[in-house]
Amino acid sequence: MSYDDLIEERYRGIRRRSATRRARTTREGRLFDLLEAPAIGMTLTESYAMSPAASVSGLYFSSPHAKYFSVGRLGRDQISAYAARKGMSVPEVERWLRANLGYLPS
Repeated sequence: MSYDDLIEERYRGIRRRSATRRARTTREGRLFDLLEAPAIGMTLTESYAMSPAASVSGLYFSSPHAKYFSVGRLGRDQISAYAARKGMSVPEVERWLRANLGYLPS
């Protein structure tokens, strides 16, 4: 599919953001590095918001079976496992995913 077709949304599937604003993680920084986004004038703030404000990044899934889904509340065990996989501390992961926690961090 051509770039113009993607922009005009001439595909069957969904366009999914990598994370909601409240649940943004360091993955956005890695994505920006891979895409060399600063070369076209896009940057990230300290809280991983995109600049200029009208900037959009996303993942395109072209399948008639693709659908949106919600992530439920995350438990301590999930946060601990994720922190270990990412090489991050549990408090740091809790800070980035606070809006999705199913518990109050200690």
